[in-house]
Amino acid sequence: MQLSTNNKGFAPTTMGEAMQFSEMLSNSSMVPKAYQGKPQDILVCVQWGYEMGLAPMQALQNIAVINGKPSVYGDTLMALVQSSPVCQDIQEFMEGEGTPNPVAVCIATRKGRTPVTVKFGVEDAKRAGLWGKQGPWSAYPKRMMQMRARGFALRDAFPDVLKGMITAEEAQDYPDEAKPVSTAKPANPLDLVAPKKIEIPEQTTNPMLIEEAFHQDAEAEQMAKEDEVATVATDGAFHVYIPGKEDPHASYETLEAWQDAYEDLAEKTARAGKVKPRDRMTILKDLKLANEAALKAIDTVKRARHTAAHLQRLKALGAAT
Repeated sequence: MQLSTNNKGFAPTTMGEAMQFSEMLSNSSMVPKAYQGKPQDILVCVQWGYEMGLAPMQALQNIAVINGKPSVYGDTLMALVQSSPVCQDIQEFMEGEGTPNPVAVCIATRKGRTPVTVKFGVEDAKRAGLWGKQGPWSAYPKRMMQMRARGFALRDAFPDVLKGMITAEEAQDYPDEAKPVSTAKPANPLDLVAPKKIEIPEQTTNPMLIEEAFHQDAEAEQMAKEDEVATVATDGAFHVYIPGKEDPHASYETLEAWQDAYEDLAEKTARAGKVKPRDRMTILKDLKLANEAALKAIDTVKRARHTAAHLQRLKALGAAT
């Protein structure tokens, strides 16, 4: 096989060379694991890269199929646009830092065109069900908002340059198309309204099931404790309580602000390195119990996310799940 050499490295020049090239790369441990042993995927990836101006190895490192969608990482998306002759300017910045709703802004200007401005803030992330989601959205929320604003702006301003590609950061938040959606209905229509005990499979990790079962099993106990952990005051405020203290640690006007503060406190508790992991687990459980009244006021979907985050922290500290 003969490969052409240019300033972008080796590149196949015929289909036969491309197939042989892909076969060789698929057997290498130097390519990403997603492409190892998959010469067909490598061939498609290299072709995608060729159409977008990426050398073969650049394509393999920066193009990924996530949840059934081909995508490139946000920094690569920026590089492709900036290297295009039709790009005039790209500006990125944050608005409202230090407020409850910081907003990421991206202004993409194409030569001879009106600038495209896209904003993506905390409220947008909440509406999309992304705020507080485990993973990058919890660890790097500002970065993820920046990537979402960038992806929308660059795709609107430079669709011909990006060939329909989206950012990998955005693709990760799409549902997996490979997973079938259940359409099963209860055999008896009365099952829709008849209360029944939720059975949790021994190995379940579904936070919705765990949350619902937890509240059914603990309902009697919580009724006896509600006077002690009255989190919602008569003035309508929402209080964050610390275990063992009667006075609230902090108060907030909205449930959204309360949720952010509660999760922040729980995360700091889980990462308190000077406290033994077993003790941190106990504190986390007591913290959840002390704030149960406010947690019960949150809608089921958001409450399930809090439960999932709680279980993830306990697991990280060594709890058996």
